[in-house]
Amino acid sequence: MPTARDRTRRRPDLDHVRSTLARIETNVSGLIEGKPEVIRLAIIALLSEGHLLIEDVPGVGKTMLAKGLARSIDCSVARVQFTPDLLPSDVTGVTVYSPDTGQFEFRPGPVFANLVLGDEINRAGPKTQSALLECMEERTVTIDGTTYELAAPFMVIATQNPIELEGTYPLPEAQRDRFLMRISIGYPDADDELEILRTHGHGDRLADVVPVADATEIAAAIETIRDVHVAEPLERYLVALCRATRSHPKVELGASPRAALAMLRATRAAAAMAGRDYAIPDDAKGLAPHVLPHRLILRPEAQLSGHDPMDVIHDVIDGVPAPTE
Repeated sequence: MPTARDRTRRRPDLDHVRSTLARIETNVSGLIEGKPEVIRLAIIALLSEGHLLIEDVPGVGKTMLAKGLARSIDCSVARVQFTPDLLPSDVTGVTVYSPDTGQFEFRPGPVFANLVLGDEINRAGPKTQSALLECMEERTVTIDGTTYELAAPFMVIATQNPIELEGTYPLPEAQRDRFLMRISIGYPDADDELEILRTHGHGDRLADVVPVADATEIAAAIETIRDVHVAEPLERYLVALCRATRSHPKVELGASPRAALAMLRATRAAAAMAGRDYAIPDDAKGLAPHVLPHRLILRPEAQLSGHDPMDVIHDVIDGVPAPTE
């Protein structure tokens, strides 16, 4: 564990981080009624240098959440409406010939922004979906043999409708694995839905959202959170959770080592949001249902029996003993 002197030295930075995150959380809460946990998870994904997949039925605020988070940060933002006719070059950019200069010039696509909002990502075909693979993992784009660095921080916030809806294409396994977290918003309760009518029924609340942080502050927060202490027993616990998914009898393909890294980064971010410079097992337990299920592929017989990946995660959390020291 860190010494008291270490905590004292880092505490001012962590306090500033918490203050910044609280402003963002308050900003977004004015748009999404009754969903504080969803907003917290979205901010954790941002601080974990990860990407966020928001899956739910139409009309529950998926795009509103993504736009609210983007508008709360003074940085470059780009939006891509995924459609069946969208081309990979529409996302990453294209090299074109310029008659004025007599040379080929690169015109960057929307991924050259700090926050990229991909609306209804599973409406596009697999080829276009896969155009994001290099961007999301390596923070680079390679066009015609030339590699371009993306801005920092960089985050993809994608929304998708459930795959049962008409006109959707399931995301490839490799791309799902690159999303740090998948969350669902869900329907609001009656009181929150009534508040939505009262607040959003008089105009566009999104237009009133102003930035409360900038890209520099977010980058500094990410650097600070990297120093949040994760003890060795907790590191072993994270590894054990992921390994347990691979040996589960209902699972054909379990969580990868990338999933363990995602759990580590998200656990640090959750600890920082809670005001601690050290992580605890409860941080990991609370995040596992959001970080791991979308990375699993169940055996056909398990799917036919009505099981889903969330059942596996609950089994794993119950079956893997958490560290107590």
